[in-house]
Amino acid sequence: MITINSRAIGGREPPYIIAELGVNHDGDPARAVDLTHLAIDSGADAVKFQLFEADRLMSSAAKLAAYQKSAGESDPISMLKRLELTIEQLAPCVTLAQSRGVDAIVSVFSAELVPIAEQLPWNAYKTASPDIINLPLLTALAKTGKPLIVSTGASTIEEISICESWLSDYPNIAYLQCVSSYPTPSHMAELGGIAAISNLLPHRIIGYSDHTTGLSTGMDAVLMGARILEKHFTYSRFAAGPDHAASLDPNGFSLYCHNVRSLPLFDADALASMSSAHRRSAELMSTRPPDVNAVKRVLPIEEDVRTVSRQSLTTTRALPVGQILTSADLTIKRPGTGLAPHHLSTVLGRPLTCAVDADMPLPLNCITIS
Repeated sequence: MITINSRAIGGREPPYIIAELGVNHDGDPARAVDLTHLAIDSGADAVKFQLFEADRLMSSAAKLAAYQKSAGESDPISMLKRLELTIEQLAPCVTLAQSRGVDAIVSVFSAELVPIAEQLPWNAYKTASPDIINLPLLTALAKTGKPLIVSTGASTIEEISICESWLSDYPNIAYLQCVSSYPTPSHMAELGGIAAISNLLPHRIIGYSDHTTGLSTGMDAVLMGARILEKHFTYSRFAAGPDHAASLDPNGFSLYCHNVRSLPLFDADALASMSSAHRRSAELMSTRPPDVNAVKRVLPIEEDVRTVSRQSLTTTRALPVGQILTSADLTIKRPGTGLAPHHLSTVLGRPLTCAVDADMPLPLNCITIS
């Protein structure tokens, strides 16, 4: 089990349902507050926000994902600038959620923002799927001592194993199976990944970050062993913006929560009214995985987001051939076309074998890391 704000999660405890508000506030602090109210009224156990700075997250090589282009976006940096909320603008949402008995969670996208995030009393942290290999960010969040939920969309089972090796000393960690496609077709929900991750990490709580628009996928995920569910939440699926179409509106989210909590294992009234034989049968049905393969894999529909949204070691200035790399020369930004962030300590003190322009991913062929 893990514990978030004194609530135990796992075993036969009811699933913990997170409403991912993300950027569906459209960059409007007042709308973020309104969304927080709506998500709580719709049955969320927690509301989740995002803390990022466009200039800190996106390099000059950053690109839009295909789903963002389909939503009408034309430039990745201007898109994120429009959708940024500062820590001061998020503060009323945290206060509101906690005053109404609901947890406040935030995904932080840069290690440098973790001290800023710590200015608010978040109940837990989360990392977005692309940051499964972002060692500096993962360890910065884990070192806060707060629960950390790690999404695993567009990642391999080997990458999850590496991530766990970095976080093995931290007890309050959970992993979410996820398909990084927005929205995810229901027949590509990949619920078998829940079992695959659970088999790999039997001591960890496993959940599901659900990017389908269906109302029953959460139930199926719970039957597969998920004890945390995350679902994007919006005021309207037809609003302009990159994530609205992959979200549920208040009515849909309410039904989603109701369906999950109505499973016999978690419905005390339903269990109490059954005979002991029927109760045992219901409990078995509520813990029996659906007939799917326990496989964690990267789907073709995830490849675009995997490349665009992962982060790389990135130059802070133009660097010449032969430059001996120091920490001042590098930061970590999107896209994931250069050396991965976990190579940072390896490349420091080594010379570049080719020149690299400012604010560009560090090419794999410009330095020897073996």
